[in-house]
Amino acid sequence: MKQTLKISVAAVAACLAGLVFAADDTRSMRGADVNASDGAAEVKTYVGKRPGTQAPVARTFSTQPPVIPHAVDNFDEINLETNQCLDCHGAANYKKKKAPEIGQSHFLDRDGKKLSDASARRYNCVQCHAPQVDAPPLVENTFQGDEVAAKKPAKKN
Repeated sequence: MKQTLKISVAAVAACLAGLVFAADDTRSMRGADVNASDGAAEVKTYVGKRPGTQAPVARTFSTQPPVIPHAVDNFDEINLETNQCLDCHGAANYKKKKAPEIGQSHFLDRDGKKLSDASARRYNCVQCHAPQVDAPPLVENTFQGDEVAAKKPAKKN
């Protein structure tokens, strides 16, 4: 029994050593060299420079939070005292600023009661809404989303 256990442990150790010292040309399923170090990501520019200068970015599925079509790097951080997003998108100013109003769901508490101001659950805008950058896809894909489906004529039965 001890001899069989020793042989089994030696076989497992040999297999593991073979994995650790595998050839340097190991590649991922995408073809990337897995041994190459990752460089710093290239800094991308936002699609819209200033608020109001870029058309809204189309959603790729019906429940997707809208992406932010302008730069946010010069905005103050969102904290308990201030949320600069609400200066333009809040109920009080969105018409004057010609900005989209935040969704009505943002004015509901967890019990579904309507609030006069944005709910604390929805106060941190960038938790769900991300600024859009001009970047190519990381990998090639054929995803088209709901936007393409919406453009197709409905099937007639």
